[in-house]
Amino acid sequence: MADHQITKQLEKMRSDWDQRARQNARHYVATGQGAWSDDEFFQSGEQNLREQILTDLENICQGKDPRQMKVLEIGCGAGRITRPLANFFGEVYAVDISGEMVERARQALRELPNAHVYQNNGRDLDVLREAGLHDGDIDFAFTYIVFQHIPSREIIENYVREVHRLLRPGALFKFQVQGHVGEADPDNTWLGVSFTEEQATAMAERSGFEMRYNHGAGEQYYWLWFFKKE
Repeated sequence: MADHQITKQLEKMRSDWDQRARQNARHYVATGQGAWSDDEFFQSGEQNLREQILTDLENICQGKDPRQMKVLEIGCGAGRITRPLANFFGEVYAVDISGEMVERARQALRELPNAHVYQNNGRDLDVLREAGLHDGDIDFAFTYIVFQHIPSREIIENYVREVHRLLRPGALFKFQVQGHVGEADPDNTWLGVSFTEEQATAMAERSGFEMRYNHGAGEQYYWLWFFKKE
């Protein structure tokens, strides 16, 4: 895809998510409810922590003390999962393309000095290098209900390569993509591009990862476990 097309998609992603944040940020982050109380919203993030993180600590921590780990979250939205991540891990670095979402996340995380939220450009993680992170500093990376909205495999794969750069050797990038096979509309920033198991495996190889596990191929919530090769 031409660079100008990707730039156009990124601009639309940012604009659409800013608009969604202004309209009803919490609903668009977690569509299960139209109106979330503070407790309900962050308890739903705690539930995700229990289901996707605490059940998988062998792969995620690999013997490390969670309080000594640096963790990356892509697409933090209003901080729904970022807050429980910061209560469990030592340092959390979170990014989102939407400045409106970042403002809400920072407000939600204001009492957690170990949670750092940045607006990025939607295609790379250079903002974290500017914040002082070096290649290989991150012990675990995570993203959930984020890539399923991105209409471009090029953008997603660029994120994967960027995560590879930041992860220490052997570390895990656990994330979810759209697995329901269908044609993506390049202008639709809600229903993103899908991946088959073969496409996910090829992306892992191109990016320097080993896809050790996957779950949910052909479904909306297609989980991938990408381990950075030693």
